[in-house]
Amino acid sequence: MFKIGEFSVLTQVSIKTLRYYDEVGILKPARVDMESGYRYYSASQVPRLHRILALKDLGFPLDRIAEVIEEGVTTDALRGMLMLREVEQQARVEEETERLARLRARLRLIELEGIMASEVVLKEIGPQWIVSVRENIPGFRTIGALFGKLYGALGPLGSQGVAAAILHDQEFKEREVDVEVGVYLKQAVSVSGPLSVRELPAVTAASFVHHGAFNRIAEAYQAVLHWIDANGYRQVGPTRELFLQVSQPASRDDESNVTEIQVPIAKP
Repeated sequence: MFKIGEFSVLTQVSIKTLRYYDEVGILKPARVDMESGYRYYSASQVPRLHRILALKDLGFPLDRIAEVIEEGVTTDALRGMLMLREVEQQARVEEETERLARLRARLRLIELEGIMASEVVLKEIGPQWIVSVRENIPGFRTIGALFGKLYGALGPLGSQGVAAAILHDQEFKEREVDVEVGVYLKQAVSVSGPLSVRELPAVTAASFVHHGAFNRIAEAYQAVLHWIDANGYRQVGPTRELFLQVSQPASRDDESNVTEIQVPIAKP
C-alpha cells in the first residue's frame, strides 16, 4: 500500500487530482484509515488511473469516464480513439496554420499596397501551343495532384517547355476551382486522354514576375490589379500562371519559386 503522497509521486498525478477523483467516485482509495483518515492506494489501481487519464485527455467528461471504464474499455479501443483524436487535432493544426499564413499574407499586402505596381509590364504574347489537362479541383492546395496527373500522362513531353496553369473561373473560388494545367509546346503533337492539345490565343497581358513562395502569390495579383486600374485597362481572358522555377519537391512556402502572372487585358 502507498500513502496518497507516495502514490502521487510515483504516478505523477497531483494529490489534489487524486482527492477529486475520490470525491466524484471514479478512483476510490484502496483503503482509508478510519482513525487518521489517511488514504492508501495499491499498484493494482494504476491501470484504472491510466485509463481515467487517457479518457480525460480524449475529452470525455468525468461522469462518462466512469461508465466507459465500467464497460471495460480495452487497449485497442483506446488506441482507436487516440488515432481518431490525432486525425482531428492534425486537421485543427492545419486549419490554424493556414489561418495564420493568410493573416501574415494579408498584413504584407497591406504593407505593400500600391508599391509593386511599377514592376508590372505590358507584354504582347503570341499564340502558344499547350498540352494540358483541365479539371475542377477541390482547391488551389490540390493543384499539385493535377500536375502529377499531367506529368504522369505526358512522359517525355513533360520536359519540352514551361509548366503553366490557366485559371478559368470568372471569380475567385476556394472550392471546385476550374483549372487547366499544362506544358507549353513548340508545335502541335498527337496525344490521347486525359491530355488535350490546343493553341492559346495571342493576348496583350499585364505581366508580373513573382519571386517567392506560392502562398504569397496574392502580392503579384495586387500589383497587377493596381496597374490595370491606374492604366485604364480591363481583364479580357483567363489568367495564366507560368512556373519559371519551382523547388523540388514542390512546396507552397519555398521562397526560391519564380512565377509569372499574365492577365489578358484590353482597353474598355
